[in-house]
Amino acid sequence: MHSTPRFLQGVYEFTGAGLDKPALLDPALAYTVPAGVTTQPIYFRGGNATDELVTIVLVRDGAPMRLFPVGAKADTHVSLAVVEDLEMGTVLELHVAAPAGLTGTVVVDLGLVEV
Repeated sequence: MHSTPRFLQGVYEFTGAGLDKPALLDPALAYTVPAGVTTQPIYFRGGNATDELVTIVLVRDGAPMRLFPVGAKADTHVSLAVVEDLEMGTVLELHVAAPAGLTGTVVVDLGLVEV
């Protein structure tokens, strides 16, 4: 079976709107499952350079799918291997939820595989 890795990754600045108001980090952090394949999330890694807890929210078709809390000046690694299949047309985005007015930088790396 042929598979193709895909990654949503980078270093991004943000301004928090509130822990209950996640916002898209960057338009580059959106992925749509192409026609003819199924995509599986494999892992999430994230780092937080601020002095406050932030949460990276994996959004699926406009609704939160997974929450990844990242502590103050900390990092996290979550294995997602073979958790679920995402069918063609599914849209994934990485959002950040942070205390209102908090500015800072996060590092995100979401690994996916198309099969």
